[in-house]
Amino acid sequence: MNHTIRFITSLLLLHISFFTYAGRISGIITDDKGAILPFASILIKNSTHGTTANNEGKYFLQLSPGIYTIVCQYVGYERKEREITIGNEDIVLNFQLSRQQLSLAEVVVRPGGEDPAYEIIRNAIKKRPFYLKQLDTFQCEVYIKGQMQLRDYPNKFMGQKIDFEDGDTSKKKMMYLSESVMKYSSQTDKIKVEVLSTKVSGQRDGFGFSLPQFVTFYKNNVDLGPNLNPRGFISPIADNALNFYKYKFEGSFIEDGREINRIKVIPKRKYEPLFSGYINITDDDWRIHSVELQITKESQMQFLDTLRINQLYVPFDKNVWVIKTQVVYPAIKVFGFDVYGNFVNIYSKFDVHPEFQKKFFDNTVLKYEEGSNKKDSLYWDTTRPVPLQTEEQRDYHKKDSLEKLREDPRYLDSIDRIRNKPSVPGILFLGQTISKQKDRSTLTIFPLAQSVSFNTVEGWVINARVSYTKRLDSTGFSRSVSISPLIRYGFSNGHLNAYLTASYDVGKKRPSSLSAGGGKNVYQFNNNNPIDPLFNSFSSLIWMHNYMKIYEAWSGRIDYSKGIADGLTARIGFQYQDRIPLENTTDQSWKAWDTRSYTPNYPTDLMSENFKRHQASMLSLGISWRPGSRYIEFPDRRFEISSKYPTFTAGITMGIKGLFGSDVDYGKWRIGINDDLNLKLAGTFKYNISAGGFYKAKQVQVQDYKHFNGNQITMVTNYFNGFLLLPYYKFSNTATLYGEAHIEHHFNGFLTNKIPVFRKLNWQLVGSMNTFYINDHSNYIEAGVGLENVFRILRADFVWGFEYGQKAYTGFRLGINLLAPPRQ
Repeated sequence: MNHTIRFITSLLLLHISFFTYAGRISGIITDDKGAILPFASILIKNSTHGTTANNEGKYFLQLSPGIYTIVCQYVGYERKEREITIGNEDIVLNFQLSRQQLSLAEVVVRPGGEDPAYEIIRNAIKKRPFYLKQLDTFQCEVYIKGQMQLRDYPNKFMGQKIDFEDGDTSKKKMMYLSESVMKYSSQTDKIKVEVLSTKVSGQRDGFGFSLPQFVTFYKNNVDLGPNLNPRGFISPIADNALNFYKYKFEGSFIEDGREINRIKVIPKRKYEPLFSGYINITDDDWRIHSVELQITKESQMQFLDTLRINQLYVPFDKNVWVIKTQVVYPAIKVFGFDVYGNFVNIYSKFDVHPEFQKKFFDNTVLKYEEGSNKKDSLYWDTTRPVPLQTEEQRDYHKKDSLEKLREDPRYLDSIDRIRNKPSVPGILFLGQTISKQKDRSTLTIFPLAQSVSFNTVEGWVINARVSYTKRLDSTGFSRSVSISPLIRYGFSNGHLNAYLTASYDVGKKRPSSLSAGGGKNVYQFNNNNPIDPLFNSFSSLIWMHNYMKIYEAWSGRIDYSKGIADGLTARIGFQYQDRIPLENTTDQSWKAWDTRSYTPNYPTDLMSENFKRHQASMLSLGISWRPGSRYIEFPDRRFEISSKYPTFTAGITMGIKGLFGSDVDYGKWRIGINDDLNLKLAGTFKYNISAGGFYKAKQVQVQDYKHFNGNQITMVTNYFNGFLLLPYYKFSNTATLYGEAHIEHHFNGFLTNKIPVFRKLNWQLVGSMNTFYINDHSNYIEAGVGLENVFRILRADFVWGFEYGQKAYTGFRLGINLLAPPRQ
């Protein structure tokens, strides 16, 4: 009986193998002069099944035995078809394509008449909403291969030698190479991407670029990402496209019995967010067949120099077309680095009537499946639809070998010794990092620019701080611990202070953090630290303006935060301070001023003398909620990326009388809402609005007042949570109710693209308004207009301030984006 079963099983396996044997066709695609045509499309006729050539024009395709018509397409070239019979032998099938021969026979452009392209575009604009909604629900599989390469780079950057640690001194090298296969699901305005497999060259545990962007020109505003231009770019067939573009009919060609019109797209004006190139539109039904478009710096692109986009659509059935290939070519030259690349997307296995389970579309937009980055080379050799280029094969081989070498503890030690060498820029400005890869630990030494300052209380100050971080798991995202000691010494008052902070972070989907600190340290009266010590040093030494008011305190604190639901985080904290007043001990300055002297070391707007030593125990509770938060989920962690709703915050702080000898007795509350609104072509609108007050104020020390984050120094470090001209402590209060608002509108090139000098420099207009209201006689508003993206990092504002009952006053403010703290 067992022999019979084995015999039948063998026959079945032979039968199955006969029908599942896949013949392989391969070849190379060139033009009629022998030049490579990279990323050409190869399809089986009357289907969406096929592949794409690589950057060297090479392709392969696995097919079961049978007779097929193979179609080769490349945008701008005549399509070719070849009928082949697939058996048990591999077949080499090369294609040579000729430039598209365009017919102008049926078109007559009379002198002074309108180019026929305009009528075609008008028809495409009318059909645009239909095609945009026609395929708003579908599911498909996407393969992405992305690479970025260097053509040239400097020997040093910011004083540090450039070393890619690959033993290759060539100026040409592969910087990044990754592949991913994913399932893409869409339903109206909801998307979900499930990454089935992914790999990064030289990173065995890496996750590749895996969020395919369907760049659809059926949208009025084409979003290519906020880093390129948050305003987006106007589609050549947008409703208002005729106001921005000129068009030229280049001719038409016939493909599968369809007439396709080739239209040249020409921006009417420079320095507008516009494309240039070609768009091919089918006749009669006026749908997009393919595009060859690009944007440049003149298109108000902020990061890259050029970006080319090639797309090809194919029929899914008689009425529906789907995208088959999309190739994006970025290029940039910056700081001596010459970088270019390509990202090819291949779409297959379309289902235009998918049935999604209930709650399939949740808050996770992109999910990497468990083991998606553990696939072996055999899997990739049989899965990838695009053959690797020769240089890509070399890069995988070289970096895989290097990665194995880097696992050797001796190699890790040698690399650490090289990386950990001190440098002048690191010591002075950037900070010095000492890492031990074997231990998964990092020691960061803060730079002198953040460690040396001057104030009228301590004189010259050394504020030495280091931070040690230890990753407790292989990735460091699930569990880590950090310890940060600080030693501070003032040379004028001779005070030595020391403080230690430690934190423990744990959690994957909803992380939690526990931190504690204690010791003796120096604090600003406004514990939000509105004044940068470095800028205060220059303000004091040059102009004798000692705006920063400080005190010492023995203190201890403990804080805990926990993600309790998607977008919802709760916080609790306790702090104790034994506050000690400080007085000025030096009148040193770099310039003698006959009419100026240093002010006392306390807020003279609030006090006529310094405070008395006292103790304060404070408990704070807070919650933040961002409904609709969307996430990227890895097997070991999850990150929030966006939401279409604002962030809501609420919190209370209580001064607890008698606890550990506490002298304070108060309670204050605060609620807030903030958001960034992308208004596309009109720019980005930001707002941060809050209200609060004291519900109990029996015993309140000046440190516990409600302080508005003012600014009286030319340099600004806090735009979105503070004021630009407001005196630091003039309006500090214990009112039962106050309201505060900070509003900014970043035009992102809108309006300034009409001004010749600014549009060429890509300087962009920004407007701001900051205000608070306490009562009818205590309120303030300021309005500012400025330019940002000046030399890419500077922002300059002219500001008007209006205080109740006072004359308006003005000021000039300058900010450096690199110094601006992140939004809370």
